[in-house]
Amino acid sequence: MPMNVTIATATLPKTGALILPAVEGTSLPPTAEAVDKAMSGGLKRAMKAADFKGKAGQVLDVVAPEGVGVSRLYMVGLGAARSVKQAGLETAAGTMVARLNAARVKQASIAADPIADSDLSDADIAAHLAMGAQLAAYRFDGYFTKQKPDQKPTLTKFAVMTKAQARAKKAWEIQSAIAQGVYLARDLVNEPPNILYPESFAKKCKALTSHGLKVEVLGEKQMEKLGMGSLLGVGQGSVRESQLVVMRWEGGAQNAKPVAFVGKGVTFDTGGISLKPGAGMEDMKGDMGGAAAVTGTMLALAARKAKVNAVGVLGLVENMPDAGAQRPGDIVTSMSGQTIEIQNTDAEGRLVLADALWYTQDRFKPRIMIDLATLTGAILVALGEEHAGLFSDNDKLSEQLAEAGKASGETVWRLPMGDAYDKLIKSKFADMRNIGGRNAGSITAAQFLNRFTNGVPWAHLDIAGTAWQSGAKPTSPSWGTGWGVRLLNRLVADNFE
Repeated sequence: MPMNVTIATATLPKTGALILPAVEGTSLPPTAEAVDKAMSGGLKRAMKAADFKGKAGQVLDVVAPEGVGVSRLYMVGLGAARSVKQAGLETAAGTMVARLNAARVKQASIAADPIADSDLSDADIAAHLAMGAQLAAYRFDGYFTKQKPDQKPTLTKFAVMTKAQARAKKAWEIQSAIAQGVYLARDLVNEPPNILYPESFAKKCKALTSHGLKVEVLGEKQMEKLGMGSLLGVGQGSVRESQLVVMRWEGGAQNAKPVAFVGKGVTFDTGGISLKPGAGMEDMKGDMGGAAAVTGTMLALAARKAKVNAVGVLGLVENMPDAGAQRPGDIVTSMSGQTIEIQNTDAEGRLVLADALWYTQDRFKPRIMIDLATLTGAILVALGEEHAGLFSDNDKLSEQLAEAGKASGETVWRLPMGDAYDKLIKSKFADMRNIGGRNAGSITAAQFLNRFTNGVPWAHLDIAGTAWQSGAKPTSPSWGTGWGVRLLNRLVADNFE
C-alpha cells in the first residue's frame, strides 16, 4: 500500500491538510462548525464567496487558513444527505487524494462526521472514506526507471477522524482487506505479458498460501488425463504451458458446500490463427481480468477471514499463432465429453471456461458458480464501461448479484438467454460450435458456457468493458480496475456467510 490510511480521533490536526465533507442543503457538520469558529467565520465567508453548496463533486480550497494550524483547508461536497451512499463517500475521498497529490501535500486528515437522514453508521462513513482514499492511492509504476519529482505522489499519510473510533477501526479492517484484493487484481491486469504468463500467474497464486488459502496447480499432463481438450487446445500454439489453478478458502462449516468463482485467464490473446488486428493488441495482456478478479476475491475473503467456504478456479493459457496452434475447423472434446467445432480461434475464452466450469462443478459440487471473463467486445458495445453483462439461468442469484452490484458500486446489467439464442451455436459437425454469428455475440457466448454448468445455479459476468478503463476515475486511477473483487465480496457477505 503506497499510502498509510488510519482511523484517528476527532481532534483537529495541527499540520498538513484538513478535508471537511459537506452535505448539500444542511447546516455545517460539527467539525466544520468548529473550524469556522476558529477562523472567526472565515470558512462560511469562503463558502459564500465560492458559492460552495455541498453539491456532489464540488470542492472548495482555502490556502493557509487563519486560526487553524493546517496549511490547507478543503471542503468537498457529498450531495443531498439521502443520496449519500458508500460509493459517494469513496469518490469524495478519492477525488481529494488526487487533489492533494497535485498540491504536493504530504499528509492529510478528513472529518467523518455523522450524516443525518443517511442509512450509513458513523463507523461505515469513516471506513468508506478510508476505502476511497486507499483505492485512489494505487500506483503501478514499478517499471519506470526515471520519474521527475512532480510525477511521484507526495501524500503518504491519510487520517480519517471520527468519534466512533473503535467501531470504525473494525469496519476499516474489513475494507482494508478488500482493498488488498483489489490491489492484487489491478496488479495482475497491469503486468506485461512477458512477466505474467500462466506459470508465473500460478506462482503468484501459490504465494497466497501465506494468507491461509490452499492452492493447487494442475499442469498440462494432469489436464490431459482429465480430458480437458477444450482448454488445452487454446494454449497449444504457445511455448508457455497452460495451467489450472485451484484456490480454496475454508472459513465456513466443515461440510458446507462452497461458493465457486471461475476466472478466464488468457494472459495474452493474439486471437491465434484468427489473428486480431495489430492496433490495440497490447491491451490483450488484460484478457485475464476474470482470473485476476477471482484471485483478488479469494485474497479478500482470506484477509478478512470470511465465514464461508469458497473455491476459486483459474484457467490460465496464452493464445498464440505458431505452427502448432489450433485451427478453425478443428474439433475438440471437452472434459464434459461434449465436442466443439472451432470456427474462430479468437473465441477462445469460452473454450477455457468450458473445462474450468465443468471441473469446478464436478469436483466441488458448489452452492453457486459464477464465472468472470473479458469475453466479448459485443458487451462493450452494448453497455460501455458502466456495467458488466450478467447472464444467468437462476433468477435468485441474478437478483443477489444485482443488489451486491448496487451496494459495492460494481454494477451489472442482466441480458436475456433462451433456446432461440442457443440454436445459434448449433454445429454441422459437432455438438456445438464456438461462435454463433454476428448477432447477439455476448448472449451466444453465455449460451455456450451454460452447457458446461450441469444444473448448478450459475451466473456469467462478461467484464470486457469493466476490467480495464479508457480513463482514470477517482477511486480507480490505473488502467486495470480490479473490477469484480468488491462485487463478489459483497455477494458473499450479504448472502453466504
